[in-house]
Parts: sequence; structure tokens; C-alpha cells
Amino acid sequence: MSAARTRVCLLLGVAAFGSGLLRAHVGSPDVFFQGKAGPYPVLVSIRPPEVIPGIARIEVRGLSPEIQRVELAPTPMTGEAAKHPPVPDVAQRSASDPQYYEGQLWLMGFGSWEVHVHVFGPSGSGELLVPVPAIATKASSMQPAMGWFLFGMMVFLSVGMVAIAGASAREARLEPGAPAPAWNARSLATMAVAALVVGGGLWFGKAWWADDAATYARRLYKPLGAEARLEDGGNSLEIRLTDPGWMAMRKLDDLVTDHGHLMHLFLVSSPAQDTLIHLHPDQTATGYFSAKLPAMAAGTYRVYADIVHDNGLAETAVGEVKLPVVRGGAPDDGAQGDDSAGVFSPDSRLPDGYRMVWKHDAAAPPRAKQVGLLTFEMQTPDGQPVTDLEPYMGMGGHAEILKRDGTVFAHIHPTGSVPMASLDVASMIRPQSDDMAGMHHMDLGPEVSFPYGFPKAGEYRVYVQMKRAGKVETGAFDLTVVP
Repeated sequence: MSAARTRVCLLLGVAAFGSGLLRAHVGSPDVFFQGKAGPYPVLVSIRPPEVIPGIARIEVRGLSPEIQRVELAPTPMTGEAAKHPPVPDVAQRSASDPQYYEGQLWLMGFGSWEVHVHVFGPSGSGELLVPVPAIATKASSMQPAMGWFLFGMMVFLSVGMVAIAGASAREARLEPGAPAPAWNARSLATMAVAALVVGGGLWFGKAWWADDAATYARRLYKPLGAEARLEDGGNSLEIRLTDPGWMAMRKLDDLVTDHGHLMHLFLVSSPAQDTLIHLHPDQTATGYFSAKLPAMAAGTYRVYADIVHDNGLAETAVGEVKLPVVRGGAPDDGAQGDDSAGVFSPDSRLPDGYRMVWKHDAAAPPRAKQVGLLTFEMQTPDGQPVTDLEPYMGMGGHAEILKRDGTVFAHIHPTGSVPMASLDVASMIRPQSDDMAGMHHMDLGPEVSFPYGFPKAGEYRVYVQMKRAGKVETGAFDLTVVP
């Protein structure tokens, strides 16, 4: 069996409000988090800025009618500034929806930040911390009209300064009322010197601007690369992460476990997307990971590898690998997907006769850029809700959202899109207060809901993974997101 080898690169995703490469989730830049601020359940949506410094837009939906006021404040996740949050901004309450609040916060520096959501009501106050990556994904260009206007002003002011210097040299010694003399050698020499001084100032300014722009360009996010190849006679997949040199802040020896694993690796058959394999490779050396493969059909697979750094920053490496028939049979958390067709898949039948049902209003399909809850229910073969769901890596379920063209991938949980490892980093740096304790906890009922907002319209496939009777069940659903 020959080993297939391919170069894996991080995809350039399309942001919800502009193009740019995004960190933890490919093409899905917004942060979604559902938790409790003291006694008050809330759903928080954060749109990070594409340039740093920049403005993050925050939306808070109260899931309790008792909420009376919401305040927002940003701090870096680490350092002295993390201990001294600024005076919070009061979020604006919607006049048409009293449960909805929105606000804007400046993120002034690069790195991992957290938004403090303070909620007030008749039962007192509570606080929720939401990790947010502050990473520049693009350099904003000046509007052409403004550029030409400023260029014209530069020429006008430069010529004016040279002319003023010449006129001063020519007329400085005149008696009051005396006629101005013609241009002489003295005034022309002064103008020449002034032109050299102004030109030197412009050259220095251009050099300073270019150096500052180059420094900013070096800080633009550069994705992790990777190389994937078969090992162990074709039964194992080795992933090698490669760093293109994005800032000094990134390392490969600083990874922390998320749900007990340093890497979550997803293999999705392409283009059919009828198979999802969820693996947890072991780290064999810095930047190297290896995973035993289960039995897999030959074909092309998209590769999505989730990791989290010890500063809370999450990244997803994405690529493509061609595999021959794999007979490994190693256990995994994957399953054959339901290759259903159409706009909606009302239910996903599972191999053991059980089924997974997507509970939604078929007449109201999801809309791009709108935050909502994707709710799924596990049912017995006779259509009754199951009563024996088990925690799957500490959660009620996991969901993987893929756009059919591969430009969007998000691995989310009932708490949202924030990796639990990022929350753990935040809690270690700033211990949780009593009213924040248990925000990782989710009830294990027959239903599991995932907060999410699709970044753009198009065809999507959603994989949902729940666990019962010691086995991970995977359902697959197709949907169309409308503009």
C-alpha cells in the first residue's frame, strides 16, 4: 500500500463582514457563547475586529426576562492589565426586543482578550467572561478619494512652505510701505534650502510610514501549515505542523488540552461529505502528531485539525489528503454520514435503528449573520426521546459545521464556539467567582442545542455527535442558509 503525501495549508476563509483569514474556525470568525452570568442565562455573540486596534461588536441576548442592565468591559487575558478592567460601557437595550442588548468595545492590542459581561437584575449581579482573539487579518486601505485629497494638500502645503521661506528672505528687511524687490539670489537660495528641508521631511515621513506598515504587515495573521502522510503501513496518519513565522508570540510547544486532547482531528470525505471521522492524535514531538486510522474507504478527505495554545488562542489547520483503502479499524468518534439530499434533512437515521432529529421550523430556514440555536433530539426506534444520553468529552454533544465549498468549518458545543481550553486558560489566570462556577455544565436531556450564526449564505452540512450506551452516534443534516 503506497503512502499518500500532500501539503496541508490553512484555508483563507471569508469573514462574516469582509474577507480575511480567521483563527479558531475557518471562515467563521464570530465568537458565540452561551452560559450564566450569576443567576442569569445569556447568549453572547462577538464580532472581533479585522484590524488591531479595532472595534469588537457585542450582542447579548438575555435568556431570562429578569435582566435589567448589561455592562461590557474588555481586558487582555494575561498581564497586569488583566487585573484592572476599565470602566465598563453600558450596552444599549433594544426598544423592540427588551431581551436584546448590543455594544462596541475597542481591542487595543494583539493577543488573547476577554470580554467581561456584567448582568444586573432583581436577583443581584453576575459576570461572564468570554475569550476573544484580537488578531489582525487585514490591513485597511485608504479610500482613493481621501488619498487624492491628502496628496493635493501635501503638494499645496509643501509649495506654500517653500514660497513663504523665499518671500521671508526677500522681504524681511524692507521698510514699511516699500515696494517688494524682485526675486534675488538670496531668496532663491533660501527657497532651495527650504525645498531640501521639506523634501527631506517628506522622505523621512514616507520611510517612517513604510516601516510602520511593514511592522503591521508582519503582525497580520499567518496560518499554520502542516504536512500529512501515511505511516505504519498505511494504518496511521502523521500530521506535521509548520509555522510560517507569524510574530514571536506563536510557538508549537505551548499547546494545552481541550476536552482532554491536544488535537481534535476531523477527516471529511470530499466532495460528497458523507463520512466524518473524529480522531484525537497523540503528540510524538513538538509540532508532530500521529493517529491510528479506523477502516476507511479510499478517496479524498478534507483535514481539519483544532489546537489551542496556552494563551487561549485557538487555531484550525485545514488541508486535503488522498487515502487508499485503510483497513486499520482503530476506534474513533466518527461515523458514516447520512448522504441525504434537499434543502433540509428532517431526521438522520442511525445504524442501530435510533435516529437524530433536527427540531426547527422548515418554513423559516436559517439566515446568514443571525445568531440562533440549532436544536437536535435523539430518539428511540419507536420515535420516543432517549433517556440515556451520556457526556461526550464533558459536553452534551459536539457539532461540526461545514460549508459545501469548504470555506467554512466550525467545531462547536452547547456552550458555543469558544474552546473549553480557552475558558480554562481564562479561569486559571483569573479564578472564577462563585456565580461563574458551573458554566461548563450542560444538562443531558434528549435535546442538545448549539448557539451559532452562519457567516454567509449557501449550502451547509451539519454533523451532530452525541453519546449513548457508551457509543458516539453521529447524525448528518443538510441545510440551505438564505441571505
